[in-house]
Amino acid sequence: MARDRAHQEDYAGPLRRLVTFVILLCLIGLFIFWRIDSPRVERFRAQVVDRVMPGFSWAMAPVTATVNLIRDFQSYQSLYAQNQELRRELQQMKSWKEAALQLEQENARLLDLNNVRLDPQLTYVTGVVLADSGSPFRQSLLLNVGNRDGIQDGWAAMDGLGLVGRISGVGERTSRVIMLTDTSSKVPALIQPSGQKALVVGDNSMVPPIDFLEDADQVRPGDRVITSGDAGVLPPGLVIGQVAKDPGGRLRVRLSADIERLEFLRVLRDHGTPAVDTAGDLVVPPETEENLAEEAPQDTGEAVDG
Repeated sequence: MARDRAHQEDYAGPLRRLVTFVILLCLIGLFIFWRIDSPRVERFRAQVVDRVMPGFSWAMAPVTATVNLIRDFQSYQSLYAQNQELRRELQQMKSWKEAALQLEQENARLLDLNNVRLDPQLTYVTGVVLADSGSPFRQSLLLNVGNRDGIQDGWAAMDGLGLVGRISGVGERTSRVIMLTDTSSKVPALIQPSGQKALVVGDNSMVPPIDFLEDADQVRPGDRVITSGDAGVLPPGLVIGQVAKDPGGRLRVRLSADIERLEFLRVLRDHGTPAVDTAGDLVVPPETEENLAEEAPQDTGEAVDG
């Protein structure tokens, strides 16, 4: 048995080398034959391809499928990379859009402030809202203007649409604005067109009520509410809002100012009406003065004679 195995191994080695050499020669010959540029050889190659390739379609199917799979995978990688890049660009566009919207809103509010028509005698200082300390018990704002800008207590603060409140507390660089909705705010108001006077009293709601109204029957929802200027609290003629009626039938003011989105406020310089410190002289017509001068001695003589 061992001798037969050794005999087979002696023949297997040379036979394997011979087969490998023959296959290599065939491949080289096929390569050379395939590279020959001759019409006769070209026709022969065409005939070989026509006879051999249809029979090998089943063998080429896995190769074709593998090639297509590799191409699809490469295409998927390219699409994934493009998708990630588009996601990054979309995220950047969203941030730019937010910045553009904020700038647009800021520009619109500044334009509103510029379009407010005020008494020419009223000058103003524009400030930026730094903080909102709204709470269930107090509603106020903090501005970046103060004593260095000439701000004084009691001055009115407006946005581009209407009255927001008044200055209550001034620092060197900041000042606080008590809003119309605060419970400590009481603003004398005039309701048009009826001419009724009332008080707009804050109650920490977005729609403050109207109190001390002279004749409520003459007031209708939608009437215009402005400051009356009584008691010198605020300048007259500043827009507050419009009359509205709540479900309970109580009259309130729907504020014109955009209380929920305040970024800039205009503080109106109001130095008030000059106070009268001295009594005025009695104004007497000229004829009356002459008659009094002529009658004075007669009256004195009659009194002496008597």
